[in-house]
Amino acid sequence: MSKVYNLKTVQFLPISIEKAWAFFSSPVNLSKITPDKLKFKILSENLGVMYAGQVIEYKVHPILGIPLYWMTEITHVEHHKFFVDEQRFGPYTMWHHQHHFKVVKDGVEMTDLVHYKLPFWFLGDIANTLFVKAQLKEIFDYRFKKVKELF
Repeated sequence: MSKVYNLKTVQFLPISIEKAWAFFSSPVNLSKITPDKLKFKILSENLGVMYAGQVIEYKVHPILGIPLYWMTEITHVEHHKFFVDEQRFGPYTMWHHQHHFKVVKDGVEMTDLVHYKLPFWFLGDIANTLFVKAQLKEIFDYRFKKVKELF
C-alpha cells in the first residue's frame, strides 16, 4: 500500500486578514499563483463566495503537457481562519489541503498543509520519490514567490 505524504508551507503576508482572505478564498485567483507551465484552467463558472460543499472543476497539465481533469470540494470554511479543499476526482488517490490564516503583528501568517496519496501502490511511492514530491515543492515555491510579489 502506498504512503500518505505531506507538504507544509508557512508564509508571512504584510496585509490585513480581510485582504488575505478575499484573495485566497477566491478560486479565480488560484491561476495567478500557479506556474504557467501547468496550463491551469478553472472549468467551473459563477463561483462567487466560497462555501462548504462548493465543487470546483479544473484542467491542469502536470506531466508532459498531458491534460488532467481535477475536481475539488471545499469541505470546511471558517471565515478569516481556514478552509479545506479535498479532491473528488483527479490524479491523486487522496488530496486534503488545509489553508490556515492567523493574524500576527503587522500582517497574516498563512499556513498550507497538504496530505496526499498517489495511486498504484509502490509505483506511486516511486513516482513520488522521482518527481511528484519535487513538482509539488516547485509549485508551492512558485506560489510563495508570486504571493510575495503580489503583497
